[in-house]
Amino acid sequence: MQKINSRNKPPLIPLNGPVRHVVDTMLILIGSLITALGFNLFFLPNHIASGGVSGLSVLAEAWFGAEPAFTQWALNIPLFVLGVIFLGKQYGVRSLLGSFVLPLFILLTKDLPTPTTNPLLASIYGGICVGVGLGVVFRGRGSTGGLTILAQIIQKISGLSFSVSVVLLDGTVIVLAAFILGMEQALYALIGLFVTGKAINAIEVGFRYTKVAYIISDETDEISAAILNDLDRGLTKLDAHGGYTGDARTVLMVVVGQNEVSRLKAIVQSVDTSAFVIITEAHEVLGEGFKREA
Repeated sequence: MQKINSRNKPPLIPLNGPVRHVVDTMLILIGSLITALGFNLFFLPNHIASGGVSGLSVLAEAWFGAEPAFTQWALNIPLFVLGVIFLGKQYGVRSLLGSFVLPLFILLTKDLPTPTTNPLLASIYGGICVGVGLGVVFRGRGSTGGLTILAQIIQKISGLSFSVSVVLLDGTVIVLAAFILGMEQALYALIGLFVTGKAINAIEVGFRYTKVAYIISDETDEISAAILNDLDRGLTKLDAHGGYTGDARTVLMVVVGQNEVSRLKAIVQSVDTSAFVIITEAHEVLGEGFKREA
């Protein structure tokens, strides 16, 4: 961006150091508690095994009557050891806290009454709670262990992408749910898994949607001045060449808030009615004029 006056400002919270570690620890604890509440209030009482070690613990509870927290500890411990062996000690340390406290919170909150016995509502709201909790844990640069560790090991050994590995593992849990709990419960589990993924993405990326505009015009200097002065936004000039003519030209890239899109289009049109404008969504923008990295 041309208009940058605070490039050297430090982040609100340093990326490392004692303050960062305290913040990360608190986020992991809070996120694990939210995840445990979503599991105990919605998933477990409605027998929704929406993937991962938590889904396996639901199946173990339904099949053997095993306490879900103990099942999760029993699975997380060997997975944690494998993570340290295959992924390194640094990954293992970040996973240790979440792997321990999530089952602990599940054990401590197991007697809470469920708000609903409707499996559809449970899959939706349970997915939201679990996804928000996991998203908070990830924001704290932590992990709750489980099958994500196994997915990363599979990725490292087999060369499969992480997302494919996760789908294979969660898909296996869903298939087991179909055999143990019935096809209808497996379908609810799929809904819960989908909602969980969306909630995690919302927490990690953020709810605020900004726009990126690319402007192609013969009047880039005038448009640049208008954006800088009237819209009070920085911009970047990109060197480009026409695909058909091969002529050199300038493309303006500017990031604006949702409420500034109409003003931006009006500014461009006031200068050049034939300007070519492309506007796309940007899910997260860090820097001057937008939120800064914590």
